[in-house]
Amino acid sequence: MENYRHIYFIGAGGIGMSALARYFNHSGFKVSGYDRTETELTKTLVSEGIDIHYHDAPELIPTDIDRTLVVLTPAIPQDFGELVAVREKGYKVMKRAEVLGLISRTKNCIGIAGTHGKTSITTLTSFIMHQSAVGCTAFLGGISKDYGTNYLLPNEGSDVMVVEADEFDRSFMQLSPDTALLTSTDADHLDIYGDDASIKETFDAYLSMVPNDGYVVYKKDIDLKKKDATCYSYALEDNDADFYASNIRVEDGGYTFDIHTPMGVIASCRFTYPGQVNLENCIGAVAVSLLNGVTTEEIRKIIPSYQGVKRRFDVQFDNGLVKYIDDYAHHPTEINATLDSIKALYPGKRVTGIFQPHLFSRTNDFYKGFGESLSQLDSLLLLDIYPAREKPMEGVTSDLIYQHCHAAKKRIISKNEVISVLDYEQFDILVTLGAGDIDTLVGPIREYLTKNA
Repeated sequence: MENYRHIYFIGAGGIGMSALARYFNHSGFKVSGYDRTETELTKTLVSEGIDIHYHDAPELIPTDIDRTLVVLTPAIPQDFGELVAVREKGYKVMKRAEVLGLISRTKNCIGIAGTHGKTSITTLTSFIMHQSAVGCTAFLGGISKDYGTNYLLPNEGSDVMVVEADEFDRSFMQLSPDTALLTSTDADHLDIYGDDASIKETFDAYLSMVPNDGYVVYKKDIDLKKKDATCYSYALEDNDADFYASNIRVEDGGYTFDIHTPMGVIASCRFTYPGQVNLENCIGAVAVSLLNGVTTEEIRKIIPSYQGVKRRFDVQFDNGLVKYIDDYAHHPTEINATLDSIKALYPGKRVTGIFQPHLFSRTNDFYKGFGESLSQLDSLLLLDIYPAREKPMEGVTSDLIYQHCHAAKKRIISKNEVISVLDYEQFDILVTLGAGDIDTLVGPIREYLTKNA
């Protein structure tokens, strides 16, 4: 990287790309780039001194070809003008995953992978490591509520790097993990992998990259093939796991519990981030942190103050009568976990959910599962599919999910109708679910509830 002076991003505003942009900006490079639309993320990049524009403008690419590295997100179409220009002129072009892989080779890399939960575990692991004497730098797949960013500057003297290992497009195969955690191997991204077996094989290949003196941490219910690295399992309450919780009770708005580890029991720990799925994520994060030098006393001291990740069981409004939660859940398993947590925390409450399906391909693969998971709701407001990088698929609409959902009340509505429809909904808990642009509704819904709840 020392040969380059300027790092140019095509697609700078993505969660992974923006973290890399911040890394290079803080490392002293001149950073600039393109993104399709202005967002809170791009505004933050600009406020940090990074030049971002929002139209296809090859003339804005730095002219020093030999000293400029172009970083590309897979979401950019091959005929995009800026991409065509840099390839024709001979710029060095690398995918985001390749660049992240190069950085990981210079660090003690902790890679968190899996089709569910990796952002939450990556963020909590980063929080624990960063607050401990060990320290770390971190590339997150979401915005940490503790730090207000998706990139953590390295603690002085620390060589630890915590990174969300993304399975999309097999990106994580570019990393060099010294410790790898695997949360789940459920089917997803079938447009990339084709079938469930291919996904499992790729996760297995990822774990196989961990060296003999490294660690593999995996959720207990995963069928793990034999590895040369030292392997540890984790679970919420399964005492056959190497790391697990016991004596869990809800006290003063949070969890109190004991953590069982191969190093001993950490008694009476506190964790205030809601949802049992997040408590299980906590066990995984604690396992990785302990294996990388954090002490049990540091664990006990650090985890109670963790505030979580934006859009992961993110409480946006609570007046004591009505609560509004926003969540990134975009797979049936994730929706089940979120709604199970809501039902457990708030038994007997009426729950209305607003769900925006993400991708035509994912909807086509899992519409029955979506229908079943959303049937837990008392009322469903179902939005149109968010296409992201995809073109429409014939016969694939939100109606496929609607037909397989058995909620007592259900409606298909547009985003523009959401606020007006809420006037006719009766609920104690409102939850927005999805990975598309449903997050643009969060502010208006919060404002509506502030005035009307």
